[in-house]
Amino acid sequence: MSAPTKKGYIRPLDIRHGRVDMSHGAGGRASAQLIEELFQAALANEWLAQGNDGAAFTIPQGARMVMATDAHVVSPLFFPGGDLGSLAVHGTINDVAMCGARPLYLSASFILEEGFPLAELKRVVDAMAAAAREAGVPVITGDTKVVEQGKGDGVFISTTGIGVMPAGVDVSGANARPGDVVLLSGTIGDHGVAVMSQRESLEFETTIESDSAALHGLVADMLAAAPGGVRVLRDPTRGGLATTLNEIARQSGVGMLLEEAAIPVKPQVDAACELLGLDPLYVANEGKLVAVCAPEAAGAVLAAMRAHPHGTAAARIGNVTEDPHRFVQMATRFGGRRVVDWLSGEQLPRIC
Repeated sequence: MSAPTKKGYIRPLDIRHGRVDMSHGAGGRASAQLIEELFQAALANEWLAQGNDGAAFTIPQGARMVMATDAHVVSPLFFPGGDLGSLAVHGTINDVAMCGARPLYLSASFILEEGFPLAELKRVVDAMAAAAREAGVPVITGDTKVVEQGKGDGVFISTTGIGVMPAGVDVSGANARPGDVVLLSGTIGDHGVAVMSQRESLEFETTIESDSAALHGLVADMLAAAPGGVRVLRDPTRGGLATTLNEIARQSGVGMLLEEAAIPVKPQVDAACELLGLDPLYVANEGKLVAVCAPEAAGAVLAAMRAHPHGTAAARIGNVTEDPHRFVQMATRFGGRRVVDWLSGEQLPRIC
């Protein structure tokens, strides 16, 4: 039933032809209608139904909590294998999971540009709702703001995630030690190349799809396979694998030696990167993780990764070394060795 007004009833949102206007962000009836008929309808759950500015929830007594927040500005909004809505869910769930925590709840804040089609907004919100349901991590509170036409770029989403840390888990970028093993959950560069190919209207012989996925189930299996054996978890998003490993090396005060031949890259992604002048090591991923494990735990963790749908192509790609310079180096296919340095500048803007 439509929301009542002083004159009786207002018409339902025209999702098919309607567009966002400034009244949708003014906090009045139009705002309430947008929230009720689009956001609450898609994301419906008992916490959103409370109708408050926040959501009350319970946690296990004495549990350690993890909170992560992220903003999502990917362009275009829809790309092979994903979209802005599902990416916002996956990205924040993964940030929580990389701390070793079990994600519980999400919040979402939308910045909408005046004139943005309601049909496209519904596609984004429906995709977010589907991703949250599949992951079992509901969006329990949120906010919507509207900016004037020309002051935004359609829609931006900011999400925050809350999770609970299991007892005995200690995962941090500062925990890597010389002799540890570096594991990668699958092929690199898929997401960045998928977005870039859509953005530039590039056509390849085979479709390159984003790897965007929620990885908390994979993380749970890894932690269970070798309690205490996983020291570091990180998802190599902006800046790719190379930048992520340099971040870990700096945090832990160690070096790393990678094996180029062991790093999985799909042939079509490799070919696309060569065409675009990109290095797959620096291209963003949204459904892969890096793990640094104690050497005695590496075998069990790798087996657990390969047994999970999001880790079937997992590989051992290198080792942690003692290095006061904190260099990440790579043994090349030709028998030499090179430094894998930090990303300089922005290879692919608006990628997540």
